[in-house]
Amino acid sequence: MGKIDIFTDDKLYVANTYARFNVAITDGNGCTLIGSDGKKYLDFATGIGVNAFGINDEEWKDAVVEQINRIQHVCNLYYAEPQVKLAKLLCERTGAKKVFFSNSGAEANECAIKTARKYSYDKYGEGRYEIITLKESFHGRTIATLSATGQDAFHTKFAPFVDGFKYAEPTMDGILKCYTDKTCAVMVETIQGESGVNVLDGDFLKNLEKFCKERDILLIIDEVQTGNGRTGYLYSYMAYGLEPDIVTTAKALGGGLPIGACMMFGKTEYTLSAGDHGSTFGGNPVACAGAYSIINRIDDALLLEVQGKGAYLTENIKRIKNVTEVTGKGLMIGIGTTKPAREIAQKCLDRGLIVLTAHKRVRLLPPLIITKPEMDEALKILNEVISE
Repeated sequence: MGKIDIFTDDKLYVANTYARFNVAITDGNGCTLIGSDGKKYLDFATGIGVNAFGINDEEWKDAVVEQINRIQHVCNLYYAEPQVKLAKLLCERTGAKKVFFSNSGAEANECAIKTARKYSYDKYGEGRYEIITLKESFHGRTIATLSATGQDAFHTKFAPFVDGFKYAEPTMDGILKCYTDKTCAVMVETIQGESGVNVLDGDFLKNLEKFCKERDILLIIDEVQTGNGRTGYLYSYMAYGLEPDIVTTAKALGGGLPIGACMMFGKTEYTLSAGDHGSTFGGNPVACAGAYSIINRIDDALLLEVQGKGAYLTENIKRIKNVTEVTGKGLMIGIGTTKPAREIAQKCLDRGLIVLTAHKRVRLLPPLIITKPEMDEALKILNEVISE
């Protein structure tokens, strides 16, 4: 095979589904990425919230390589120790009773949707299947999770979509307008990352929990992006003292390998039985070994550090000229400005800082291990770009 020209051959052979920036990342260490031209970049994106402990994380690599040297895959007709260890750790840390492993956040949310509908079918029979989600939510790119996503922009081109979803304003009045005797669950993100890092009101979340419990409606929390230490809590629902029935997560869980998890709490512990759901690669031993090394290191000390780092960044970003709003929690930060977010992201990239966008906002998802000098460097670049 001939030599690859990354930029030309990508356009020729890779599906044209991404509006890429003109940089190829080839290497890196910690919070620094290196492009194919040798240029260094400070990473405030972490692969969209995936590389929680940065690039070339030695403990994660050791866990992954050790497992690769034993066995790379076991189908789910047999037991696999890394899968069991990870499930036990997640249950111990969250209070969940069972975990179903998949390969992505979308698949974890598919499992949550199926679990909610089966729970209601088993208990109440046919007809109680509707799930309320929130406007501006994002739950994945499969047909079912696109159907669950509360953004009109996603509800074109791929019709027909899956029936049984209603989209509420993030208020109790909004929930009540969508609620019927067909409602089986409500699915929310405590922070809507993809639509601009919109933080839901804590009182609304507590009232929603009470509303659901009184009616035996399942409360599903989508922690695909907010989970695994990102907000300064192991999972963001913990910041509000919520007791969900189902929690989904992915992204940073795997530390760089594909994995998703659907965690089932008391009511839903025994909802799924043999044959109700499955996945060839779900719970892959290599991915689980890596994930175990991630969750095992997210302790109270690290979470307090994340909260402090988030507060430091937020307070300093608020002082930048042309910043209109700063939202988020921990190291999940959204920046509203008077300038186009994509333009800011490009100019930051030119200066060696990688950031993300989310609708009209700039989005920051740095590694949990980001240092003060690295934060100060990022703040300097953000100030230059946004205030110029």
